[in-house]
Amino acid sequence: MNLLIDIGNTNLRWTPHGAGTEWSVRIARHSGAIPLDLLAAWEPIQPPERVIVSHVGGPAVAEALERVTRALWKIEPEYVRVAPVAAGVRIAYESPERFGVDRWLGLIAAHAERRQATLILDAGSAATFDLLLADGRHLGGLILPGVEMMRTSLLMGTHIPRVEYEPTDVDWATDTTTAVAAGSLGAIAALATRLHDRLAEAAGESPRFILAGGDAERLRPYLDRPCETVPDLVLRGLAVLTEMLEIEQMQ
Repeated sequence: MNLLIDIGNTNLRWTPHGAGTEWSVRIARHSGAIPLDLLAAWEPIQPPERVIVSHVGGPAVAEALERVTRALWKIEPEYVRVAPVAAGVRIAYESPERFGVDRWLGLIAAHAERRQATLILDAGSAATFDLLLADGRHLGGLILPGVEMMRTSLLMGTHIPRVEYEPTDVDWATDTTTAVAAGSLGAIAALATRLHDRLAEAAGESPRFILAGGDAERLRPYLDRPCETVPDLVLRGLAVLTEMLEIEQMQ
């Protein structure tokens, strides 16, 4: 059994993976450390052979994870690194080390599941967009501040009060607070529509649209193109990559 871990800027997702194990994704907010409820969940599990990690959450949580895996199982976590070509996906970045490992694994998961042009919107601390052709060519992507970052940056420079509720599918607002809240969602959704349509032109087919990240459900009412929510997309990519590497090692 392997333990797959996806460490984002805010949340940590994990699942056991391997023969005889159940794919069971759990989520914890890490705040730069390993929370106590996560330690309690890991202590009774079968010791994993490997701990395989996608990590974009900063050095503090990585150091905490390393201390935990050594103490519990006497193993070191393995952090995956972006490769220019892997699992049929060729990334567009000239410098692979500058491409987020979470975005890369999302592309790998999408391509492994379906050979179809795909737009991936991962809505977390940042909103990242990546465009993939059916043959595995990554066209590139765009990044916006995420919902909360967009709101916070505006509110910090004004005296507008923070919204106390989440507006749902607002075309236009009749008060300033709602305008800020709905505008942050609408901006991300509008870019998603534009990229979806541009990808359809480039690919000559209607693309698959995958929505992931912690703010996926907040954004969904604003999206006007058919989409599917895949909250464990990065972990699925980790699973594909792990299985591929294990096969290569056996040959």
